[in-house]
Amino acid sequence: MAAVASAQNVINPGSPGFDVVRNNIPHGRVDTISYLSKTVGTTRRALIYMPPGYSKRKKYPVLYLLHGIGGDEKEWLNGGHPEVIFDNLYANSKIEPMIVVMPNGRAMKDDRAVGNIFDSAKVQAFATFEKDLLNDLIPYIEKNFPVMKDSESRAIAGLSMGGGQSLNFGLGNLDKFAWIGGFSSAPNTKTPEQLIPNPEETKKKLKLLWISCGASDNLIMFSKRTHDYLVKNNIPHIYYIEPGVHDFKVWKNGLYMFSQLIFKSVDSSTFSKYPVVGAPASSNVRSAQFPQILADHRVIFRVKAPDAQRVQIDLVKKYDMMKDTGGYWQVTTDSIGEGFHYYSLLVDGVAVADPSSESFYGMGRMASGIEIPFAGGGYYAMRNVPHGDIRIKKYFSTVTNSWRQFYIYTPPGYDVNINDKYPVLYILHGGGEDERGWATQGKTDIILDNLIADKKARPMLVVMMDGNLSSGGLAGFGEQSLKKFEDELKNAVIPFVEKSYRTETDANNRALAGLSLGGLQTLYAGLRNTNMFSYLGVFSSGWFANQPALSDPQYAFMKENATSINNSLKSFWIAMGGKEDIAYNNCKIMLAKFDEMGVKYTYSEYPGGHTWPVWRNNLYNFAQILFK
Repeated sequence: MAAVASAQNVINPGSPGFDVVRNNIPHGRVDTISYLSKTVGTTRRALIYMPPGYSKRKKYPVLYLLHGIGGDEKEWLNGGHPEVIFDNLYANSKIEPMIVVMPNGRAMKDDRAVGNIFDSAKVQAFATFEKDLLNDLIPYIEKNFPVMKDSESRAIAGLSMGGGQSLNFGLGNLDKFAWIGGFSSAPNTKTPEQLIPNPEETKKKLKLLWISCGASDNLIMFSKRTHDYLVKNNIPHIYYIEPGVHDFKVWKNGLYMFSQLIFKSVDSSTFSKYPVVGAPASSNVRSAQFPQILADHRVIFRVKAPDAQRVQIDLVKKYDMMKDTGGYWQVTTDSIGEGFHYYSLLVDGVAVADPSSESFYGMGRMASGIEIPFAGGGYYAMRNVPHGDIRIKKYFSTVTNSWRQFYIYTPPGYDVNINDKYPVLYILHGGGEDERGWATQGKTDIILDNLIADKKARPMLVVMMDGNLSSGGLAGFGEQSLKKFEDELKNAVIPFVEKSYRTETDANNRALAGLSLGGLQTLYAGLRNTNMFSYLGVFSSGWFANQPALSDPQYAFMKENATSINNSLKSFWIAMGGKEDIAYNNCKIMLAKFDEMGVKYTYSEYPGGHTWPVWRNNLYNFAQILFK
């Protein structure tokens, strides 16, 4: 590729007039071309834009610009007037001279945008266009026009359906395209794992990947899921979210910005500086636009409550919301940490769930939750791997004399490999939660699916039982409740699980773990039954330093049985969420006691406090130790 100018640090959105015809500048030319498509078996048409000063003695890079599902080769010309945008950019010396080809991306003999545009044959024709593009159109352009023929001299971009095509065809053919742009990419966009099966190879070949969308576009989830995958795999790209919907206002601005970056030297350190106006949280209910997460992890909350006198968001810290004339209340928070967080609306002092978010059982009631994405969250991201199931099982407890239920994860292949028996992890929730916690907030199934697929963990059953066996409050942390939990685990849950599922039934194939209250239950029931469990995991927990009536008998038991505990346990794994974890001091005091008694353990820390992001990471690491 010929030497080119450097790209600007950050390209600003188009200012008023960027798409308006200026008569006092040089203009390029738009022509119609016809080419023989062996793929379709007919002659097809495309539009071609040649820049001001076009000369056959000069060689140009080429941008292939694709339309949406309801358009054809003229959609960009009629709706976006790219020739005006390009002419103005050339006049301001902001882009490299290039040829722009606008083809018909519906590769079929009757390629008109008429009738039912969603007909399966017409939708399939958009996928077929990949062959037409690579085998027919590009060879025609390179034979008949003075263009450069290497991948760094070809770009592909498109809107909506064409955005999906651009991502699919561009990322699938990095030997052909080094510059790829998707504007409001549609559902035809392949899953990120299909788009980029080899992240390292993609990094080597890709010059620029641009993904943009309107913040209120109902198709934004397809751009966001691609962006999230790229972040988790450290693939440089630009993710630009602007105010707007699914229309040419957004697409024209996307083209304006993208075209100034291509065919120039690239500074990937600027990519993260492009603004994200706000994208709906993945934890929103279907079609809800708020809460929206900004690039710096601040969150915009918005709710309609015209008759309320005061509305706040309670996200540990309370934020006062401001009311507009339409009865909507809105606030933007500080930057929020990674992963899952409970929150509530406080409407005139009453805590309620946000109707725009999914609800979760936590804090002793149904509460809203918000998921903040982050680069290290790949281990609990949905991937194209075999998936297990989470099942709900009811059982009658002779301990409580009542019907109860637990959730159970069965690994991929459980229903097929009917002769296999599996080890079991019994995992416990915290105070104010129940058996749903690890299944929903904890993402246990996805974490285990990914670990098993990566051969980092053995296939196992995970039983998520309800640890609430008292009237609640501090009573749940007392010895009477802990003893009742032990009875429920030993005499009701484990026998039922081993009768109902194909399990190994020895201590080497059982593990017990829990967070917070569940950590105390693990300390109590696990250490008293090392003949039943070879692995114990304690997350964000520790005996209370200020309750010697509860703690001292536990330490006395451990001191008396230290040798047996050490000999029986293959792993006694204790983890905390750093100094900000409310259980941190209790845990440190407890570990000092263990050191005095000679009780062996492994300690791990993951910053984040007393929260689900920490506990997800704890499960991820603890599961890799088990049953090996």
